[in-house]
Amino acid sequence: MENKFPDRKSPRFKDYDYNSPGYYFITICVKNMVHVFGEIKNGKMILNKYGFIAERCLLDLPNHYNRCKIDHYVIMPNHVHVIIIINDCNRREGSATLPPNEQHGITEVLRGFKTFSSKEINNLLSPGKKFSWQKSFYDRIIRNEKELYNIRKYIEQNPLKWEFEKNVPGNLFI
Repeated sequence: MENKFPDRKSPRFKDYDYNSPGYYFITICVKNMVHVFGEIKNGKMILNKYGFIAERCLLDLPNHYNRCKIDHYVIMPNHVHVIIIINDCNRREGSATLPPNEQHGITEVLRGFKTFSSKEINNLLSPGKKFSWQKSFYDRIIRNEKELYNIRKYIEQNPLKWEFEKNVPGNLFI
């Protein structure tokens, strides 16, 4: 059978194992970059009910994925920046090693976040409205302390920079 769709290029590193322990800087965008999660006022992000859902689902990820820890994050009107730490295969210090089917990597953790948050947001929407994330995510594997420091600073300052961004759509979701 002939494939009529163009091959989609993956933004992931070809030979990198995304199940590996490490620090990952992740950006997840709302489909069509629509403003869903609130607004920026005086350089601060003011979450609405959908933003609080996204935040709660993000912070709940370690309860679903044993190897996952949330380091720094910011929920923006139309995207999320987060540093996620994928630990080694120990659930907690001193505990037994997890079986292979529980050793989830960054891709599974983000799939879970998108699924959990989309379901909760869509349950609140009126008929005919639907929330969804863009496919995939943007990532950067953090390689050293200097990068980690700079990315944490970027996340913290992101709301301050919002008004200076040129490609921010003005349409609101709800």
